[in-house]
Amino acid sequence: MASATGPVTWFVTGASQGLGLELVRQLLHRGDNVAAATRSTERLLAALGPAAGERLLPLGVDLGDEPAVAASVRAATDRFGSIDVVVNNAGYGFLGAVEEATDAEVRQMFEVQIFGVWNVLRAVLPGMRAAGQGHIINVSSVLGLTAFPGWGLYCSAKYALEGLSDSLAAEVAGFGIKVNVIEPGYTRTNFLRTSSLGLPQATAAGYQAIREMTEAHLAMPGTQLGDPVKAATAIITVADSGKAPLHQLLGSDSYGLARSRIETLTNDVETGRELAFSTDITQN
Repeated sequence: MASATGPVTWFVTGASQGLGLELVRQLLHRGDNVAAATRSTERLLAALGPAAGERLLPLGVDLGDEPAVAASVRAATDRFGSIDVVVNNAGYGFLGAVEEATDAEVRQMFEVQIFGVWNVLRAVLPGMRAAGQGHIINVSSVLGLTAFPGWGLYCSAKYALEGLSDSLAAEVAGFGIKVNVIEPGYTRTNFLRTSSLGLPQATAAGYQAIREMTEAHLAMPGTQLGDPVKAATAIITVADSGKAPLHQLLGSDSYGLARSRIETLTNDVETGRELAFSTDITQN
């Protein structure tokens, strides 16, 4: 969605740190309107400083609170007239074995990464359908396409986001609304720091490999391959061009992992072909 005819209005979640904050910075710098949803407007405004300006609408909102999300979308529409692009970016990581994740930890992960996205979509889509245009960009991860041990909870939420996005894209295409899923690899943000990463409340015996993997990931910040500035620019390019594929990878590591997953899945499909065909009803 190009901005040649004037500023574009963006609704960005998870806007006070990491990739979301960098995206907000770039959008404001180029003169767009930004409704920035975050749990901490104080952190957002402190990070932006004088760059905030009049084109920013900071919105303190819990994405799991559907009435609050709906109110934030109304506030953005009242302020800017419409919402052109939504970036569902809010999320956090979790490192622990499937057995170790508690009910509360599972529900909280899905509250942010799935129910929060659904709340935003229900709030913005009526206006986009009425306008006959709009763009939804859901920030997933390459771990929405593949999986590692210890990332089961995070992957499960990202896999759900992938399925939601694929269905949504087909449902709203006829209304002039475009959907993209962004799948970054490891990006040099605070994502792997303890402030943005969940760890199990209690660990289970026998998962020493998970503990070692966790320690390696906690030592990773500052060494990740992905540049958050370039990643944010890429998201803007996706919105401006309108030509990106439904699934847009970011990072050479993301590309490599996705290709490997495709090869593994293809092998599984072909290896299981005979048994798969054997379950058809025999035609007379």
